[in-house]
Amino acid sequence: MRNKLTQELAVCGFNAVSAVGELHPKTINRLFLRDDRLPLFAHICKQLAQRKRPYKICDNEELERICKSKHHQGVVAMIEAPQIPAANKEDLASWAREGKTGLVLHALGNDHNLGAIVRSAAFFDAHFIVLSGTYPDALMSTSAYRVAEGGMEHVVFRYVHDTQGFLKAASQAFITIGADMRARQRIQDLHTIIRDRMHLLQASRTNLTGLLRPGIILVVGNEETGLPQEVKDICSVLVRIPGTGVLESLNVAQAATLFLHTLYQC
Repeated sequence: MRNKLTQELAVCGFNAVSAVGELHPKTINRLFLRDDRLPLFAHICKQLAQRKRPYKICDNEELERICKSKHHQGVVAMIEAPQIPAANKEDLASWAREGKTGLVLHALGNDHNLGAIVRSAAFFDAHFIVLSGTYPDALMSTSAYRVAEGGMEHVVFRYVHDTQGFLKAASQAFITIGADMRARQRIQDLHTIIRDRMHLLQASRTNLTGLLRPGIILVVGNEETGLPQEVKDICSVLVRIPGTGVLESLNVAQAATLFLHTLYQC
């Protein structure tokens, strides 16, 4: 839940609030918690008191009113509403130098899916997520933070208006892998794909020589329509997850998790 008057976002759930308190404590403006949670968040309460920010002991009903969710797990933090900066050339250059893995989420429409993808990204060491679409800040919701289970604090967020332009620039230093259920190549081919593409990139870019693996960007599309053809055309390679065919495809968050797991092992 966003409070437009105070420009705050409610973050609820034990792991989500714990991660904010550990990694970005100064973004917390207010804290609401059940009495039994006080010992576990005493350090955050102390920091808030030092900053002259309030915290309050509440019952479950009040916590639910504050965050508009029954899944608060006894603690709600009001943080500064996230503002996602635009991706730029410096971001790409830095990620490329360090051989980072990241995702481009093209026209993702569901904040629960974002939270699930972020959780997997943090677990499998994906460094950045680029959101492309209308109103990307709206996806950074209370639900997304709760579903991510603290992963939001471990991933760098950026946005772009032009997915094609961003991927075209990224393709100079990254392997860009598009998720496409009709692709010829399969997820189990990724190790070979990355090895072959790595040699091509290193041959053309001397500043990538010496990296164990160049940067990789996984590109996934909208929950209903997937990636548009013009975005597929920009990707270095398109890859599918083979299945029985009983269902046409996996949920976008499930698919992203399988890809991230495979990339982590490559």
